[in-house]
Amino acid sequence: MKSSITFLALATVSSVSAFAPTQSSGKSSSTKVSLTKEEILSSPNNLELGEIFDPLGLSELGGDETLSWFRHSEVKHGRVAMAAFVGWCATAGAGLRFPGELAHGLKFADVPGGGVEAWDATPGWGKAQLLLFAGLIEFHDEIFYSRRATHYLKGGIPGKNMVPGLYDPFNLSAGKTEETLARGRDVEIKNGRLAMIGIAGLYFASVIPGSVPFQP
Repeated sequence: MKSSITFLALATVSSVSAFAPTQSSGKSSSTKVSLTKEEILSSPNNLELGEIFDPLGLSELGGDETLSWFRHSEVKHGRVAMAAFVGWCATAGAGLRFPGELAHGLKFADVPGGGVEAWDATPGWGKAQLLLFAGLIEFHDEIFYSRRATHYLKGGIPGKNMVPGLYDPFNLSAGKTEETLARGRDVEIKNGRLAMIGIAGLYFASVIPGSVPFQP
């Protein structure tokens, strides 16, 4: 039960962005959206499993704005999953730890390896801080997004222009053509999807023995 609660909490951190797409009122629906449903579904292209990856038929749940919201959420979840997968491997696999203390009397070096064990060892107020921080980022994103660029529900690029410095902290996109940047966004989505599957596999392998038959 505790592990189930842990998984839900971890999922909450990555899905605090679940502000219902019904934000699109009559006023916003009259605004021309430059990214259409067809454009969103066709990216990333050249998928190994077909031109469109939509096994649950979610693309039929709404129009252009709904699909823009879905894509924005997918990009966010993918980024969180990629960071989580690397962090899990670094702590559980390589045994890396931060210096200092996680809490008073609890050193990072004493925290068990693995995401679930580390989460269970984190004090309750520490977990609350993580959830609060994620929520503040989401509110900041939604409130100030349109001040930096076109909102993703009104034609902006989903996943871009969120918290300043987090989209491209090393300025790797400088000087690149739009074609190159579009390919990079496709690659990010694909890697994010794999990371979401990967982190889910790590979680279930750690809490349900034998649930993942093939492990390295």
